Amino acid sequence: MHPATTLEEDRARLPFPRRSLARSGFDAADPLFNADLRDSTTYEQVREVVTSHASRLWTEATRTSINGPVDDRPLYWARLTLSARLRAWSPSFDLSPDEHAELLRLWERTSRGITDLEFPPGDRWVRVVVTGFDPFGLEEDLECSNPSGAAALALHGWTFPVGERTAVVRSALFPVRWDDFAHGLVEDALATRHGVVDAALTLSRGRPDRFDLEVFNGAWRGGGLDNVGVGRTGQIPLPEGPGPQWTRSSLPVERMVEAASGPFTVMANTEIVEVAADGDEEVRRPQGPSEGSAARAGGGGDYLSNEIAYRNTVLRDRTGTGARSGHVHLPRTTRPDEHVPMVEQLRLLVAAAVTE
Repeated sequence: MHPATTLEEDRARLPFPRRSLARSGFDAADPLFNADLRDSTTYEQVREVVTSHASRLWTEATRTSINGPVDDRPLYWARLTLSARLRAWSPSFDLSPDEHAELLRLWERTSRGITDLEFPPGDRWVRVVVTGFDPFGLEEDLECSNPSGAAALALHGWTFPVGERTAVVRSALFPVRWDDFAHGLVEDALATRHGVVDAALTLSRGRPDRFDLEVFNGAWRGGGLDNVGVGRTGQIPLPEGPGPQWTRSSLPVERMVEAASGPFTVMANTEIVEVAADGDEEVRRPQGPSEGSAARAGGGGDYLSNEIAYRNTVLRDRTGTGARSGHVHLPRTTRPDEHVPMVEQLRLLVAAAVTE
């Protein structure tokens, strides 16, 4: 017996996701995937099927995002449609529960671009990782797009000059699910990249009409519900044990604020919420944490945007590689046409982040 589909996978059957897939052409992926699963006769063969179809989804999503409005929703809904297909698949050969679970993990990582965070060799390159998130808040707005996911797709493969060198961007998307983070997805994706990249920028959806460059990240989960209806509260669990209460961005935020002219305001946000070392009440501090305080919210809040920023900067510090690392909250745009000016202004921010 296979596990039941998830809440996210169930949503993919609703009318809007189906229309989104049909309009984009991504609906063609399901029957092709189903046919190749049905024809698989060994575990090794089905691994190849999962890898090739997941890679094809990612490649097609980034290819269609190069010009014009960028839409992250077809990739999101296609990934869920096919993961539900894989979850319910009954093979013609013996497949252990662990092997089935590994196929689902392989599907997730490959279709999100996590396995594609590879860079060309040589000293001429400035290597930049940019990450975004899946759509969320779907109970209120099933049609919403996440500007961070859209931006990550648009920037994947982008190159631009940095002095006498050339910057190259590779992107990945992360789920809005607490437990994937607790199981080490961010570390699996980014730990080895911190020995390679010059900069690692995490993105998420923020406030209307402004970019926030989050200066401080806190080690606290605030309990908000994720895309599968789960909430988590408490210290952020790290694979190698507890981390510091606070981490700090190493992005050149002042330069980025000055460089990113455009329709949206750009702010360096230093506000946090803490419990002071000698107190027991939560206190909001505009200029960052006090000595010895316990985190209750970073500049980016207490949800998964703060968590990916925290995990990314902990990796930077634990690896000691010095990659410029930090989080950017993007203006709260929700539809592809609205993303276009945001993405163009974001390019200025990313370029400023790696300028020598």
